[in-house]
Amino acid sequence: MIGDRVEVNIAGGLDISLPRMIRVRQKFDAPRLADIPAAISAEFARPEVRARVKHGQVVAVGCGSRGVANIATIARCVIRELQALGAKPFIFPSMGSHGAATAEGQKKVLEGYGITEAATGVPIRATMDTVVVGQLEDGTPVHMDRHAAEADAIVVINRIKPHTAFRGATESGITKMLAIGIGKIVGAATYHAHGMDTFADLLPKVRNVNIEARNVLFGVGIVENAYDQTAHIEVIPADRIDTREPELQRLAKRLMPRLQFSEIDVLVIEEMGKNISGAGFDPNITGRNRRAVEWKADPLVKKIVVLGLTPESHGNATGIGGADVTTMRLYRAIDVGATYANVITSMNLDGAALPLVMNNDREAIALAVKTVVRTRPQDCRIVHIRNTLDLAEIQVSEPMLAEVKAATERFQIVSPAGPLQFDVNGNLVPLAPSHQRSAAAAGGR
Repeated sequence: MIGDRVEVNIAGGLDISLPRMIRVRQKFDAPRLADIPAAISAEFARPEVRARVKHGQVVAVGCGSRGVANIATIARCVIRELQALGAKPFIFPSMGSHGAATAEGQKKVLEGYGITEAATGVPIRATMDTVVVGQLEDGTPVHMDRHAAEADAIVVINRIKPHTAFRGATESGITKMLAIGIGKIVGAATYHAHGMDTFADLLPKVRNVNIEARNVLFGVGIVENAYDQTAHIEVIPADRIDTREPELQRLAKRLMPRLQFSEIDVLVIEEMGKNISGAGFDPNITGRNRRAVEWKADPLVKKIVVLGLTPESHGNATGIGGADVTTMRLYRAIDVGATYANVITSMNLDGAALPLVMNNDREAIALAVKTVVRTRPQDCRIVHIRNTLDLAEIQVSEPMLAEVKAATERFQIVSPAGPLQFDVNGNLVPLAPSHQRSAAAAGGR
């Protein structure tokens, strides 16, 4: 058991000189949706959308556990448009095993994103109970949230993006929510038993059973740009999800952020969490995935240090096993029950494996730097990011400066080299907060 402090005999200790860091702005193509309510209103004005909503229908609106930009605003606007068409909507959590796999926990996850009964003006009906609405050809039962199954109609809202553990025409988005999310923990566990390597084929089949068994009206698909801003919102009728979602996923892949380096010695991530990625920190960004997942390593990252866990995760540290080193403060923030429920459901148990725990941020970073082979600490290629969603402004170590200067189309130097800043407790002073993304986006276009 790890006590209040970790005492370990490290040859030469951890009092090493770290290289100086330069603040850099990454440049990305970043279209942005200027008026979200107007965009949603325009989508609901389409005849093929309006015709699906009947006056007096009780409509279950599914919202998930990801930290989607502007999700509270989007959910409120969808609710208002449904009400304007005479429907009677309510919200249900569509998030598999997240929120510690409890109804109250899932409701709290939504509330953490501003999706509350007070804010939306409609009830939030949370349950872990499901109804079996059909089965696949092999006899696999298809589960649906009981409240959704009993409603007159269903709508789901989700961001469309690359998944963290498999590749296919549809990955993370409407299809996944209409299979894993809406199936709650029992459905999620049932489908994960097939293995994530089957999901590209399996999840569309589950989605189709749910659409055929119940009145799924449409999915509200959201695509974000590289600065974690809303780039596109589209209402996709249920009978078009199979053809339209792959097109939006290709757009999402084109717009997603990245670390524009081929090799990094140490990647320092300030925070991980379920609101950032299903894997805590996105393997599409770090190039590293769980042991059982075949994954192209791009960029090549030798050591990953994760310093903290977001409050919105409610202790769910799924994905922590992808790091090499972490901190005592993150370790203390882990809710073992919530993390285990999510990891066991996914069948990828190494997602909860503990990295080495150091007493503070400086020790954690120093340990990672010290253990990069054939590299002196002063020559270490370090990249410091806030999280894997927020990659607009990053810090890179001085040994990477020549590469940055040679690629003005990708990088803009924001500040001169200086030491990493730590507080009196040895914790890293964080990068600029997310509200500065707008300025970063303007500079990147």
